[in-house]
Amino acid sequence: MTIGEDLAADYARSFTGRLEPGSRPALLLVDMVRAYLEPASPFYCETAAAAAAAATLLLEAARTGGRQVIFTNVAYQPGGGDGGLFYRKIPALALFERGSALGAFAPTLEPRGGEWVVTKQYPSAFFSTDLAERLHHAATDTLVIAGFSTSGCVRASALDALQHGFAPFVVGDACADRHGGPHEASLFDLQAKYAEVIDLDRGISMLAGRA
Repeated sequence: MTIGEDLAADYARSFTGRLEPGSRPALLLVDMVRAYLEPASPFYCETAAAAAAAATLLLEAARTGGRQVIFTNVAYQPGGGDGGLFYRKIPALALFERGSALGAFAPTLEPRGGEWVVTKQYPSAFFSTDLAERLHHAATDTLVIAGFSTSGCVRASALDALQHGFAPFVVGDACADRHGGPHEASLFDLQAKYAEVIDLDRGISMLAGRA
């Protein structure tokens, strides 16, 4: 999908604000698990490997800079009883039942001691989790966001970050979706209304400064 000039110009007239990063950014890696990287998985994204490589650089920068790192994953009870309507809407979520190999983190994106893991059952990293409270307690003011998929859990998490008072900076190079159309459209809309969409170099720069 290519955003047309008329649409871009129309949005430019209506959505003119910009967010500035605060002094205490953290890195949020949304669902960067094997299900999006394995071709046999129903959630496979062709560009996920490139996005994971970019996210690995963000992770290295965050660790070097002493920034808080948050990983999210998805896990359900057998049968999806804790997944509600979302689980019913997307039956393929059954592959995220607890213990699934496809729910494991990507090899270069595995948590270390002191890094947070937020296990969720819905798209947003904030919905029915304690993430907002933990971030406020840590005085975090900005989230650098990467993950899978752009139109799903990344978008939902960025929107909720904004609504909870954390400036969201989405690294487009470190996100992936099943098709370029939803990926590009989601980044376009996020930039217009809810977040700042940035490139990998800026994300690294924001995280690498020593906390």
